[in-house]
Amino acid sequence: MAGTDEFYPRNREIHPPAFAPGYKTSLTRSPRFALLALEQGLGDVTGPAFGQDALGALDNDLIRNFGEGGDAIGERILVHGRVLDENARPVPDALVEVWQCNAGGKYRHVNDRYLAPLDPNFGGWGRCMSDAEGYYFFRTIKPGPYPWRNRINDWRPAHIHLSIFGEAFCQRLITQLYFEGDPLIPRCPILNAIEDKSAVERLVAHLDPEAGVPLDSLAYRFDVVLRGRRQTLFENRLQGA
Repeated sequence: MAGTDEFYPRNREIHPPAFAPGYKTSLTRSPRFALLALEQGLGDVTGPAFGQDALGALDNDLIRNFGEGGDAIGERILVHGRVLDENARPVPDALVEVWQCNAGGKYRHVNDRYLAPLDPNFGGWGRCMSDAEGYYFFRTIKPGPYPWRNRINDWRPAHIHLSIFGEAFCQRLITQLYFEGDPLIPRCPILNAIEDKSAVERLVAHLDPEAGVPLDSLAYRFDVVLRGRRQTLFENRLQGA
């Protein structure tokens, strides 16, 4: 129950296997030997100290924080939610970083060779910090789907990458959010590697019409739960925060 110190055991069954045959590059990314546990050093657990004074006025506005010639092109959206612990208590002062492709499905990255054009006014990155209630939000354009070289015609659903930092370098969790109603979600080999479909559902941001800006932007809600039975599935940690 919220507000108690009850311990919720981690659900270690939700994380997909390192090797998933339908996800071709997991063959080279999956470990062949037992993993080694490394002790954390002093530099891992003592910083950095993030603060609002380190953020720029447009850091959480991906529509305007990169270009100089106008707004980014695409469907304008707000993404918002809360960073929560396993008891649904807010986690303040978490640094939330986001990165994504543009409306055409192309990343501003030297290795992205998709034929879609770059948007000169869209950088594809931003950041914000959760407030005292764990609340965060950013404004952006809805990313487009894009093809990837897995099978002959696999496409990634529209998604945004999130990195959540705590009080130290070792307290970083990485995930992706998807969008409610996207028909590519059940077709994605990466998401299909997650056998627990409730874990997939927790990666979906839901349309939140009441939070949108009239005549400007739709809104999507995505809460991040750091651990416990309802934790968000994170890419870089089996056990959560």
